[in-house]
Amino acid sequence: MQQATRSALREVTGVTKADLIDDVTQATGLKKKDVTNVVEAVFSTMTAQLKRHEKVQIVGFGTFEPRRRKARVGRDPRNQKTIRIPASWSLGFRPGKQLKEMVSGKAAKRRGR
Repeated sequence: MQQATRSALREVTGVTKADLIDDVTQATGLKKKDVTNVVEAVFSTMTAQLKRHEKVQIVGFGTFEPRRRKARVGRDPRNQKTIRIPASWSLGFRPGKQLKEMVSGKAAKRRGR
């Protein structure tokens, strides 16, 4: 796929795992198979930790954190009847300071300098 077309697709669809693998392959010069194995290992390790309800913190990037939602009472919008919504787990992401600064375009401020 041509680079210009690929960039246009990313603007619409976002970055896929395949795009990430391709970018890391180009940046490191490693074989695509090796990069694929590393990316898969990172994702499976993170997934396993999150399944155990442990948070995953990547300094400078952010924190993925399982969050417990309490059981609650809600309303069915179709008929306005009261329903019980059971407790569940959800996943939250809190970006790190460096990532926030990069995305917002602000220069990272260094302490004591």
